[in-house]
Amino acid sequence: MATNFGLINQSYPGETGDVSCMTQWERFNNYVDYLNFNAAKNVVYKLLFIGRHGEGYHNAAQTFYGTPAWNCYYSEIDGNATVTWADAHLDQAGINQAIANNIFWASLIEDQGIQTPQTYYTSPLTRCLQTANYTYSNLSLPKDSPFLPTIKELFREGISTHTCDHRSNKTYIHDLFPTWKFESTFTENDEFWNGVTAETSSAQDYRSKIALDEVFGADKSSVISITTHSGEGASLLRVLGHRAFSLSTGAIIPVLVRAEVVHDAPPATTTAPWATSAWCTNGPPVTSMGNAPYNCVCSAGVSPTAFSPPVSYATATAAASTSS
Repeated sequence: MATNFGLINQSYPGETGDVSCMTQWERFNNYVDYLNFNAAKNVVYKLLFIGRHGEGYHNAAQTFYGTPAWNCYYSEIDGNATVTWADAHLDQAGINQAIANNIFWASLIEDQGIQTPQTYYTSPLTRCLQTANYTYSNLSLPKDSPFLPTIKELFREGISTHTCDHRSNKTYIHDLFPTWKFESTFTENDEFWNGVTAETSSAQDYRSKIALDEVFGADKSSVISITTHSGEGASLLRVLGHRAFSLSTGAIIPVLVRAEVVHDAPPATTTAPWATSAWCTNGPPVTSMGNAPYNCVCSAGVSPTAFSPPVSYATATAAASTSS
């Protein structure tokens, strides 16, 4: 917000005539059109606005309890006596962050003539649904590009054993936002989260690549919004070959992407299998030495409880991707 989404004041190839009356965003959006107009048939340019949800009750709980206690105990339960963080909702700070984004977008539309997203995608987790709604509702948008998000499963957060990563069912989501669209493969219940195994970074990048291929293969829009999470945002940037960029809650990063369709066989992809997790069933731990399984040091000399993963959609998907 402090630096106009980071847009650099500069001139662009293909500019003709007097551009002094144009804003930098108008000139940049013209440049994206110029790139697409002059691109080869198998090349497309898209501007992605990748946003992280605002602060949720799970973020506040991790701050309150500390990361060791959160990772080894509290994240595995639904909440405390005050709040629930299973499929966490935004807290007031998170709502305020999304509203601030809305005000910022409104100023860019009015003062900069920025081209707003033509397509909107969001993770199915409630905190992202709420963030997208607060961010983009009631803006002055073109009639042919209204705010009508598509809820896309694979843009969800990295799947851990934490209850905040367990999405609600399709019926609940539809009742929250009845006019929003679901992708055609969206299931009634969460078939990824099982509370036992956690997705590895390589497995997350594998599904992020699938999600991006689907968007770039089917969506003709040149400006696209994706409302997602910190871990998934980082995964998308890795898949895109972008430098690492950590998003705080409520933050948005614009990324200009050049995509090339290749007709060769896809490269072999190997992902690490999902990992079993362990936690302290007898209460908050004494300490923790990191996020990896079995690093919890439980109280009273109790060993962390490790789960034996059942056969599930998640583990079957991870196993299948190893040989893809």
